[in-house]
Amino acid sequence: MAEGKQLGQSATGPLSGVRILDLTSVVFGAYATQILGDQGADVIKLEDPGSGRGDGGDIMRWAGHPPEGAPKDLGPIFLTINRNKRSALVDLRDPKIRPALEALIASCDVFAASVRYEGLKRLGLDYETVKKLRPDVVYVHAAGYGSEGPYAGEPAYDDLIQSASGLADLLPRTDGDPTPRLLPTLAADKVSGLFMAQAITAALFHKARTGEGQFVEVPMLECVTSFNLVENLYDHAYEPPTGQWSYQRVTNPHRKPFKTKDGYIGLLPYTDKQWDQFFAVAGWTETVAQDPRFADYAERAKHTHELYAMVEDVTSTKTTAEWLTLLKGLSIPVQRTNRFEDLENDPHLKAVGLFEPYDHPHLGRYKAIRPPVKFEKTPSNIRRHPPRLGEQTAEIFAEVTGGDDRG
Repeated sequence: MAEGKQLGQSATGPLSGVRILDLTSVVFGAYATQILGDQGADVIKLEDPGSGRGDGGDIMRWAGHPPEGAPKDLGPIFLTINRNKRSALVDLRDPKIRPALEALIASCDVFAASVRYEGLKRLGLDYETVKKLRPDVVYVHAAGYGSEGPYAGEPAYDDLIQSASGLADLLPRTDGDPTPRLLPTLAADKVSGLFMAQAITAALFHKARTGEGQFVEVPMLECVTSFNLVENLYDHAYEPPTGQWSYQRVTNPHRKPFKTKDGYIGLLPYTDKQWDQFFAVAGWTETVAQDPRFADYAERAKHTHELYAMVEDVTSTKTTAEWLTLLKGLSIPVQRTNRFEDLENDPHLKAVGLFEPYDHPHLGRYKAIRPPVKFEKTPSNIRRHPPRLGEQTAEIFAEVTGGDDRG
């Protein structure tokens, strides 16, 4: 087996020199801090020892099925969203650790936590206390619900936020089954993580301009509801509403990959020109193209249900390769529909090197998905493998008690 890709030797991203104290876990906060770590930040992940029976640290360490003989604290989801971090094992309730912890806090530009705020207060890690240690700190709280609402402080998980934000009402509006259903992905966690990463970057930009830190709250329910309603507020954006909830093209049950002779394609003629070209390819120039329901963008938008329902009758007459050749030549938006198993061999993803193999010193070979955003001057890079639980505890505290080497 060829050697895995070599780690970067130093941070090259735009956040190089920024230090983040990370008290987040699971997916929401951990995804956000990995994005920032990829972009150059020194992310120090504080993890709790737990009961001492192999259940400590980020709970995502223990989910999944590591290879036989591999450490059990490097589960697959943890592995995917915790690179470019250092792990320190710390009992935040132990008063003996407090002086070193305060020195560590004082060395950090950002304090990021997903612990409930009342818990942070009990630990003496609320904003006002942390600000005394680092006056210009960017203090970011990843919350389930905004602090000004009646749900403040309640537990929040992806399932609950999908339910409360309206995401669970999308499939009923698509297929007619009135039963609310969760999307089969951690949509709420990941969307909130993206909001959090952007919020931290924006607060750091403000700090760079003014020297001021600040308290930043990133509430899941508000973030995910905002995300959901970008298109689905629709005619309820008006007062009074002029029509329906949800963008009808998107909740159309016929909006789906279309079957070909040997697979499926994603297909979306969108402009008048593209639909005219597709009508011609489909042999519909004298029939469907003459139907006033499909005459222009505005009319098609009202009748996408009927139009999309007819498309598969045409796509099933050719192979996927034939459609890709034909439609890309006409500038009609089309792509092969990939199954999970197809992704690593997708020609584009392969050419850009999205999947990278690394050799973890404790785990062996694993697969990383490289940072997808490209910075011309300050490229993101992978410098550290996902850490074992508490792997860098001594190293981290030595930096703040015996000199500050940010590595």
